[in-house]
Amino acid sequence: MTLVSDLSPAKADSSALSRRFYITAWRWHFYAGLYVAPFLLMLAVTGLTMLWTATLFGRDGEKTYVVTPQATHASVSAQAEAAVRELPGQIVQYIAPRTDEQASLFRINQGETSFMVAVDPYKAEALGYWHRRDGLYDLASAIHGTLLIGDLGDRLIEIAAGFGIMLVVTGLYLWWPRDGRGLGSVLVPQLSARGRQLWKSLHMTIGFYASLFLVVFLVSGLTWAGIWGEKMTQAWSTFPAEKWDNVPLSDKTHASMNHGGIKEVPWTLEQTPMPASGSAAGVTGTPEDEPVTLDAIATLARTLGFDQRFQLAFPGDETAVWTIARDTMSNDSANPLDDRTVHIDQYTGRILADVGFGDYGAAGKAMAAGIALHEGDMGLWNLVLVNIFCLSIIFLSVSGFVMWWKRRPKGAARLVAPTVGAPGPLWKTGAFVMLATALLFPLSGAVLLAVFLLDILVFRHIAPLKKALS
Repeated sequence: MTLVSDLSPAKADSSALSRRFYITAWRWHFYAGLYVAPFLLMLAVTGLTMLWTATLFGRDGEKTYVVTPQATHASVSAQAEAAVRELPGQIVQYIAPRTDEQASLFRINQGETSFMVAVDPYKAEALGYWHRRDGLYDLASAIHGTLLIGDLGDRLIEIAAGFGIMLVVTGLYLWWPRDGRGLGSVLVPQLSARGRQLWKSLHMTIGFYASLFLVVFLVSGLTWAGIWGEKMTQAWSTFPAEKWDNVPLSDKTHASMNHGGIKEVPWTLEQTPMPASGSAAGVTGTPEDEPVTLDAIATLARTLGFDQRFQLAFPGDETAVWTIARDTMSNDSANPLDDRTVHIDQYTGRILADVGFGDYGAAGKAMAAGIALHEGDMGLWNLVLVNIFCLSIIFLSVSGFVMWWKRRPKGAARLVAPTVGAPGPLWKTGAFVMLATALLFPLSGAVLLAVFLLDILVFRHIAPLKKALS
């Protein structure tokens, strides 16, 4: 009796080709994961640390003290005087309380050192003070953004984020059901599986649901990065100061209002020049027949609609301005649509610039919403979502390592990467997709090219090295 294969030669070739392409995607996914997973793990852990520190204590420590609401508030100037009595120095910022039970905050500089002083807004009594930006939130933020090594850390994280997009693309290709299986086999984990197959099923299902959010988080984070964000995306999405009507401009940009590596200014304004005081420009702000005082500016802020928490930056020199701001970037509100920045001439009290969410460009609006989502600012649902997402990323990073460990032979002195035979007809397609994905992000593309050249010129010609990386 003659046995006939169920597959025709054409179908057999197609199946082999599909299998080769699958292994190629898996190989890309494997090598990208080697670099990206430790960074994703770090970003998820530090992200959770910042999220819960801000939730429990406040980003600026505003939840540290609780006050008893009274019928009337003390003037902001009286509160400021109490803050200076508690800690002598130069007041540079006032942060209005978010709720009736929270204290007012004043940032006071002593030389190069900044402190925050909490004041009872009803009794104008100082409650305590602490170093500004020197807590757990700030340590986690510095690690999250630069690994505590400055620009080098920023670049390494930017490379990881670019390769993270590649990880998502290859992961979704690997996730797609094949061999006659339906979507149900991958949308729901196969809990009846055992060993590595259970880990794989969980990794695929959780990875699918997390992938969309991972792209949003990676892109919104990348827009703060030094090359792709600052040099490219932010540069062409910066709010144009020319929109202000004949307003004199300072040599400083809005980024000068940031404190160290902590981002406090709306993304689209960072590279926009600050307006300057000392002219007749602008529109009426404080009453023209009254002096421009702290109380007058605080009253103007309320008149303009700045309710609950907002931040008021004091003029720092003879040409600087008063700045009233509320934005999700600084955790001032839960709604990015409420973002607003108002600059006031310190001499005339006239409003020089008033920029709200509606004035942002498309990229600026996307970033305002993306960062609010990224930081978990938009309410309880957002807080829950970010927690689930970060825990999912931690699981995906750990499970990827576990699957590799279970797959590798005991005592293997090499990476045991997925092995692809001779390149098939679709290798160019796969290479183009991955290269295009990486080149959207210059640093990742440069690293990809460097690794490719090292492989051709070095790795494959040194047998022990080639074996170890295979």
